[in-house]
Amino acid sequence: MKRIFVPKNFNIHFMKLVHIASVITFLIIYLIKTSLLLLGKNEQFAGFTKIFRIPEMIISVLFLVTGIWLMTQIPVINTLLIVKIIVVLASIPIAIIGFKKSNKALASLAMIMIIAAYGLAEVSHKKMLEPVKELSNKNDGKEIFTNYCSKCHGQNGEAMLNGSANFSMSTIDDQAIVRMIKEGSTMGNMPAFGSQLSDEQIQAVGHYIKTFRK
Repeated sequence: MKRIFVPKNFNIHFMKLVHIASVITFLIIYLIKTSLLLLGKNEQFAGFTKIFRIPEMIISVLFLVTGIWLMTQIPVINTLLIVKIIVVLASIPIAIIGFKKSNKALASLAMIMIIAAYGLAEVSHKKMLEPVKELSNKNDGKEIFTNYCSKCHGQNGEAMLNGSANFSMSTIDDQAIVRMIKEGSTMGNMPAFGSQLSDEQIQAVGHYIKTFRK
């Protein structure tokens, strides 16, 4: 039987989509439950909780499992990401107690913590755009690559962390390389560096990336 090859990037993209979908659904369910509780609609709250008990458990598991898996694909786990994880894990028991006891304060606190956690995630993502250190030669492709790109691609361009491409096997043309660096990936696994790097710097990185090809 012929083996079907599934690219590593496909797994990353699929897990990201599942994680995003489960997070959004999770937040909607919690928002509805918290709103019903705060508005004093106890019967509607009880009914909604009963109907969505099993779906909520499934979504919660997907949310946590995909989140943990995606963390293993991140090359650098910074302080903000650690804080986010702690906040999310702490919010879950607070939410369970709050909803079980119909405690408005605890339910509201849990909702605020979850929203804050994803605010921290966005800040953490922006941190990935920052260079490792100050550039000594602003137009040196190798130095720019080391400071901005090696976090995911590795020093030799083959690390493939966080769903990144293996440059030793890449065949994309110059225009595609420049566009990817400037605009990022359409699937969101690579941030856009157009606001951090000049056109000259992007061109320099593009030329350096091509040296990894075998």
